[in-house]
Amino acid sequence: MGQFELLLTPAGQKVLAEAVELVRGGADPVQAATALRRGYGADLVSAALTQAGLRRRAVVKFGADAEVMYFTPQGLEQATRVEVAEHRARRLVDRWGAGSVADACCGIGGDLVALARAGCAVDAVDVDPVTAAVARANVAALGLRASVRVADAGELDPGAYDVWFADPARRTSNRRTFDPNAYTPAWPVLMEMVGRSRAACLKVAPGIPYEFIPDGTEAEWVSFRGEVKEASLWLGDKSQEVRRKATLLPIRETLEASGVEPEVGTIGRYLYDPDGAAVRAHLVAEVAQIITGRLIDPQIAYITSDSPARSPWVSGYEVEEVMPFSLKRLRAALRDRHVGSVTIKKRGSAVDVERLRRDLRLHGDNTRVVLLTRLGNRPIAILATELPTP
Repeated sequence: MGQFELLLTPAGQKVLAEAVELVRGGADPVQAATALRRGYGADLVSAALTQAGLRRRAVVKFGADAEVMYFTPQGLEQATRVEVAEHRARRLVDRWGAGSVADACCGIGGDLVALARAGCAVDAVDVDPVTAAVARANVAALGLRASVRVADAGELDPGAYDVWFADPARRTSNRRTFDPNAYTPAWPVLMEMVGRSRAACLKVAPGIPYEFIPDGTEAEWVSFRGEVKEASLWLGDKSQEVRRKATLLPIRETLEASGVEPEVGTIGRYLYDPDGAAVRAHLVAEVAQIITGRLIDPQIAYITSDSPARSPWVSGYEVEEVMPFSLKRLRAALRDRHVGSVTIKKRGSAVDVERLRRDLRLHGDNTRVVLLTRLGNRPIAILATELPTP
């Protein structure tokens, strides 16, 4: 019996409960291990303390569910946070109904849980026995019904389900990969299975190259509280074009490509940084239209205007000074304003931000935002103050 299976025994449940209380109380790890080993074996104590620590970290992604769920370190890192998984499950049911769903790479079960709660009949598999056991335990712990078994994604028949869903692993040798051909299963395998499905949804990295997105796909980039979390590829329609969409969570606001042509003009009094989901979805022109703004450069995703605008799609800044980028000039401008702390943002700039922060050698009580970008081939620095969040 492996360490994880030990946690599911009566003794394992007891030591896990004690470990959770110790971790929750802020106990020193060595002292906690010493205290627990007075009554339990070393392997069981190690497994319990590891799981208790993972549960504490998982609250950020899973909320109250984390208190009864089980995790692995890598599984928790790749797991979909609950708000995003619930959004996708709602979309899947609205689009294709709460029928049978194959979860081809279920991991620890983040999406599996959301799909089961949405009423789908889920058949989930994972190639790793421990990961599959964790997902099965999570289904039971949350009082849900779903099938979870150890199998390779390729063993499933995509055409046997109403929807085929996959969240392929995106790590190789403990490093995150951005190449879809390095996913597990690899991109050609995923596309072959998509081709045999009635309808399919793939969770992919936000930075997926556009050339990998098949024709007829609705590609949706999802941001949660201003941070891009993932992209979902919705496949199953007959359209020949890729349809682009960005979604903001938790407010559930969505923006779709409209074909609007962006206006380009000089930097005005206000500068706006679009949400990353809109940038990834190539919807910056649509955001500019929403706030009645213009791009500062055709190739740069910064929007400017002469009057203030409020929108959940942008972070706003009031421009104080625009200057050609020069360390000496930027340092002088910040010192004149007695700036001791800066937030540095960049688009289209090759400047090393951390090195710049050190080289500025700032002193003072004031704060500013420095935005590094370019106009054509000319690098510039924009000194600004942040506008209130809408």
